[in-house]
Amino acid sequence: MKKILIPADIKKLIKKQKSFLDRSHLKIFTMTSNEEAFNIHCAEKANLIITKFDMPGMSSEIFCSLIREDRKLQDVSIILICNNSKADIERTSRCKANAIVTMPLDRTIFLEKAHQLLNISRRESCRIPLSVRISGKHKNRPFLCHLENISSSGILFETDNKLAGGDIMSCSFFLPNSKHIVADGEIVRVDKKEGEFDANRYGIRFSNIT
Repeated sequence: MKKILIPADIKKLIKKQKSFLDRSHLKIFTMTSNEEAFNIHCAEKANLIITKFDMPGMSSEIFCSLIREDRKLQDVSIILICNNSKADIERTSRCKANAIVTMPLDRTIFLEKAHQLLNISRRESCRIPLSVRISGKHKNRPFLCHLENISSSGILFETDNKLAGGDIMSCSFFLPNSKHIVADGEIVRVDKKEGEFDANRYGIRFSNIT
């Protein structure tokens, strides 16, 4: 049986319609603070934690750090929900969550992310949130993507945003147990999504990295 931790108000919002969260092989725990979520996870060892960046009490930065730095607790996927603002997105991207979803909550995207994280291996679920600023014809605006692969010369990532070959990107992200990476580069690969729940995939070739 897989165990999920979710804020009480988010569960209430999702439960307005049936979803895979209603299945009998899932055990759902609700919480109203990160302290409560941490205590439940210590006792139950959840498979997926869903929390909000602005939960009362313990900050989400500290909450995620405590989990990621504890060998007995770190084997869990985390979804962070935050406001769709530049400041919140940039702060949330530092929390080492597996996925970030912005408010207002898109129920379909949220459930798809949760389903993916519950049904893929630990290695596959280590998807690093990126805070990305794009320039050029799309203008300077932040949005989130998820890292698929990284090398010294570039990255492969996926996003629901529509980009184009030749777009210049500025990326900021944290590798697990590593330093803050800042890089500029050009989109040199474009793979458009194939299914309704798929995301667009892009490859960036670095021109500068620090």
